[in-house]
Amino acid sequence: MSDDRCPWCLGDPLYEEYHDTEWGVPCYDDQMLFENLLLEGAQAGLSWITVLRKRENYRQAFDSFDPQAIARYTPKKIEALMQDSGIIRNRLKLESAVKNARAYLAIQDSHDSFSSYIWQFVDGEVRQNNFSTMKQVPASTPQSDLMSKTLKKAGFNFVGSTICYAFMQAVGMVNDHLTNCPRHKDLS
Repeated sequence: MSDDRCPWCLGDPLYEEYHDTEWGVPCYDDQMLFENLLLEGAQAGLSWITVLRKRENYRQAFDSFDPQAIARYTPKKIEALMQDSGIIRNRLKLESAVKNARAYLAIQDSHDSFSSYIWQFVDGEVRQNNFSTMKQVPASTPQSDLMSKTLKKAGFNFVGSTICYAFMQAVGMVNDHLTNCPRHKDLS
């Protein structure tokens, strides 16, 4: 792909690969949506590349993001995770993952799927944005505000509006590739 990519990914092969193959691709798989939501929460206050570099370690440490397994994590398991240098060792974020797994399972039990639940915030359709500069891309939107409020009410943590919007971008609920980026057209 050319250097017309979105500028946030330039200069790091891992970041560029993520941009070119994953970021902004619509995702409807419950398990992948859960993984992305937990990783976005882990990213809070950090750069996404930090989490991306640790993603494989997270998959190993978090039982391949199996929500049933994570929901059963005990304080002893949290202590073990706090010793794992392959992940971000923040107790609040680790405890939040357990809480979020339980909330996720409750949503799955009460809805057709987590995917249908989460995609309701964009009426089930990708929002096609047409931004030409990074300055135009919002940090949050009314939809991410509502998603945040609704997820918090359902028992989730680390799901502020900015985190929710980053999640929406990552899982393709919105197409925020810049208009000169080849991926914008690919995902339109």
